[in-house]
Amino acid sequence: MMNKNYRPETKCIQSGWQPKNGEPRVLPIYQSTTFKYETSDQMGRLFDLEDEGYFYSRLQNPTNDAVASKIADLEGGVAAMLTSSGQAANFFAIFNICSAGDHVVSSSTIYGGTHNLLAVTLKKLGISSTFINPDASEEEIAAAFQPNTKILFAETIANPALVVLDIEKFAKIAHSQGVPLIVDNTFATPINCRPFEWGADIVTHSTTKYMDGHAVSLGGCIVDSGNFDWDAHADKFPGLTEPDDSYHGITYTEKFGKAAYITKATVQLMRDLGSVQSPNNAFLLNIGLETLHLRVPRHCENAQAVAEFLESNDKVAWVNYPGLKSNKYYDLAKKYMPTGTCGVISFGLKGGREVTPGFMDSLELAAIVTHVADARTSVLHPASHTHRQMNDEQLAEAGVDPALIRLSVGIENVQDIIADLQQALDKI
Repeated sequence: MMNKNYRPETKCIQSGWQPKNGEPRVLPIYQSTTFKYETSDQMGRLFDLEDEGYFYSRLQNPTNDAVASKIADLEGGVAAMLTSSGQAANFFAIFNICSAGDHVVSSSTIYGGTHNLLAVTLKKLGISSTFINPDASEEEIAAAFQPNTKILFAETIANPALVVLDIEKFAKIAHSQGVPLIVDNTFATPINCRPFEWGADIVTHSTTKYMDGHAVSLGGCIVDSGNFDWDAHADKFPGLTEPDDSYHGITYTEKFGKAAYITKATVQLMRDLGSVQSPNNAFLLNIGLETLHLRVPRHCENAQAVAEFLESNDKVAWVNYPGLKSNKYYDLAKKYMPTGTCGVISFGLKGGREVTPGFMDSLELAAIVTHVADARTSVLHPASHTHRQMNDEQLAEAGVDPALIRLSVGIENVQDIIADLQQALDKI
């Protein structure tokens, strides 16, 4: 962990890996499944959670821990855990405090994969979800809560609907109901938004996106603020506030304090489910993090210019980008993300869904890929791709117009990006 007074740009470079005398200056890849100890007692104490240390990379690895520490520092949290993907991060974040018979309230305008996780897969495990319009009133959202609700979940900037979350409103609702607010901060990154400062309790990331930034390394991360008082709502969260028989009756909140949530996620969920990020991927992620503070402003600067170009083009029906003054979330974006939102734009063509494939196929610089939020400009049609399992009604609920094109603006020269869009538009 780093000096809290350092600014984000410095933390991107300096946090996490703190080499001692004679150790490598750059974070090394600890490419080992296991770690050696001199005595049986030393190993036993690690398994009893009496000592800190490494014994098997499924639970902890020095490379992973350094990168998790950097992300926790950037977000202003007390602890973090890397996972194999963003999907695993959201699953672990929820499953760490939910079990069969529990309930989640979630924004409806979330990433399609997360919607499926909540609506389909977790439902099979006995965890139900109610989806609410994030723009609804406090009263309407609070009405969705049940006695067994354990979490309020949302995204800072929804993928691909680009709804900007009113974090303070959501935090107020969650806390009035005695549950934590979990926020997926993938699109904004801690460079543009730090949800803990607005009342969120747990933050998740698909580090595959802007954090890696180069489309080379799958990964996810869960960050805990350490601010939610689990003991004050002990009856809701017995997994944290009552003894764990698999560790000789340890109670996580008693033994680990503010680190209780991440400790449980690591020693229980990662132990049993094993969705660990490889040390090599964590190493690559760290390289991406070192330039996050340089890349994110360029993504936002380029996206702003592209959004303004699209808004002025007569073949474009509508443009959704929070940086546009015409956007309904412009004021919320300025409040929570005054330096910029993200590099992702959604828009629709006047010919609708029928002309969309031809337009996309005509692009030369922008590639049609599932991925989003890396250095290269890319494009996707969610209704045909990421959200294709949804019917029109579900698409509308998720804020996804069937004609919506998701454009992830890269860090190339913005005039080249605009020229590519223009030549494709000319062919419609």
